[in-house]
Amino acid sequence: MNRKTLVAAVLGLALLAAVPLFTGNSYYVHMVGTIMIYAILLFGLDIVVGYTGQVSLGHAGLFGVGSYTAGVLFMKLGAPLWLIIPASVIVTAAFGALLALPALRVTGPYLAMVTLAFGTIIQILINEMTFLTEGPMGITIPKPSLAGFQLDERGFFWLVFALMVTSLVIVHRILRSQLGRAFEALRGSPVASDCMGVSVYRYKVYAFVISAGFAGLAGCLYAYSEQYISPNTYNFELTVLFLLAVIMGGRKTRSGALLGAAIIVILPNLLDDLATFRMVALGLAALIAVGAVVGVIKKKTTPKAMAIPVVGTMALAGFSFWLESITDWRLTIFGLMILFVVYYLQDGIVGFARSLFQTRKSGRHADPAGATTATGKDAVMMAANAGTAEAGGDLLVAKGVLMQFGGLKALNLVDLRIKRGTIHGLIGPNGSGKSTMMNVLTGIYVPTAGSIEFAGRSVVGRTSSDIALSGIARTFQNVQLFGEMTALQNVQVGLHHTFDSNIVDVSLHTPRYNREEKVATERGLGLLHFVGLGELATEEARNLPYGKQRLLEIARALALDPQLLLLDEPAAGLTAPDIKELISIIRKIRDHGITVILIEHHMDVVMSICDSVSVLDFGQKIAEGRPAEVQADEKVIEAYLGGTAA
Repeated sequence: MNRKTLVAAVLGLALLAAVPLFTGNSYYVHMVGTIMIYAILLFGLDIVVGYTGQVSLGHAGLFGVGSYTAGVLFMKLGAPLWLIIPASVIVTAAFGALLALPALRVTGPYLAMVTLAFGTIIQILINEMTFLTEGPMGITIPKPSLAGFQLDERGFFWLVFALMVTSLVIVHRILRSQLGRAFEALRGSPVASDCMGVSVYRYKVYAFVISAGFAGLAGCLYAYSEQYISPNTYNFELTVLFLLAVIMGGRKTRSGALLGAAIIVILPNLLDDLATFRMVALGLAALIAVGAVVGVIKKKTTPKAMAIPVVGTMALAGFSFWLESITDWRLTIFGLMILFVVYYLQDGIVGFARSLFQTRKSGRHADPAGATTATGKDAVMMAANAGTAEAGGDLLVAKGVLMQFGGLKALNLVDLRIKRGTIHGLIGPNGSGKSTMMNVLTGIYVPTAGSIEFAGRSVVGRTSSDIALSGIARTFQNVQLFGEMTALQNVQVGLHHTFDSNIVDVSLHTPRYNREEKVATERGLGLLHFVGLGELATEEARNLPYGKQRLLEIARALALDPQLLLLDEPAAGLTAPDIKELISIIRKIRDHGITVILIEHHMDVVMSICDSVSVLDFGQKIAEGRPAEVQADEKVIEAYLGGTAA
């Protein structure tokens, strides 16, 4: 976070804390307090929706669990606030784990349906378990006492404010740590995440449990705020509003969560009054018009792209003055405004504002503040030291590998023997099974038959993340970078295995976490310098030229400290200078003691750097040997090079 952003955040929070000093009206104090409570929940929900890319419709149920934990503990045991708050967080996190463990084995609409069912079940249980929850009668709970003092509306407001700021800091630290990078990687490319040693399923569950904990805290505070809770509060409408708040405010931003919370609390009330609606409509039209002009001037957007938003908001303003009563149109207008934001401002209001008013950072700038850079040699030597056996011995042995999809044999009894410290080429026509072999070696596919041993241990049946952590790293035929993350962050995902610090270390920024983060930053910069991307460390991966993206994949793979590096067509789509640079980097990797399997269609690349070559055709190995021998083989010439031997 830069200094300007930090100053703006501190000033904004100071103004928020001062709300009770500006007004003596308890209604407005309560409303702003509700916004802060919702913001706490949205901080957590954004981890699931904004970072991991999952859609949860169960957070209203988790919100209810937190509220009823507080209500039941007070009603049944008379528990104090200092006990109720952590209990609400822990109980709700446990419910989150109970939901996540089975639910996160599915994705997309199936996950949404499972979480929706969970929310419905929670509401039914609250309603039916009268011995514990009082059922439809609800639970009354007074404002809490703190240090022997009964809190009034103002005192409770400042308690909520303190807990919201604490939640904001904790979430911000989590999302800027190795945990946040792991969560964001899941959204960018689940397959690549697994192959970087970040278990997709495990970290989805982890994200959901953390999110549930914040929902529990928000639910607890909501019970005290409203002083009465009942089952009907935690319904489907509320969970949809929470989801819309994240989308409308802007995912991956804490300011977006606060804005989204304000929208779902204030806007429905503002639409009760026609005069207020007219002011809101005029303000929205003016804001979009100014934003469109700025965006076009700065070449962030085009007049055509902004035409519908500008015309639409102006039409809404005109419509507001045509109306004589808003009562019958309230829900329709609210729905249209939500639809407009979701459809035309897909990064939310905060994301839209940032895209218009922030200048684009140059791709070439200094290393992150305070970070020194490990030399490229030092960074890669850590990977080379992973293997202890002498060069020349067998590192990977595959025997009789069969990969069958229905009646298609993508790999048909293939044998492969890879020597340590060598570059082994794997070539063949399109569809010959090369990438399938890569996927089998890295656990994406489980072979139908056959054995694969790496460093004396079988890899068959193990997860991709486990195989990656054992020393096999890879790149992909189609680039699988985490596009919204910087080049350095992409490499740091590969360095995830170097962290021992847990969520407590991250939240408190303990010396252990600070030390590990510093080392990971230095090592990541060193790997970027090794592949020639040191000056592009803070550029988003999706903005890099294609050739640089290929190099970034290699740097990220090296971060795993591999003994074996699998390169899947790294020269595809590269220019001649880029290919020359790539060949130099692959040789340096081999010189550092890392074994390489190279899939490539550029025969000049294969013949110039490979120590041995295997050739596949229709899933079968048809030749193997030194490059010159393979190049002269009649079967290879006929099957791969498209001719016959002279």
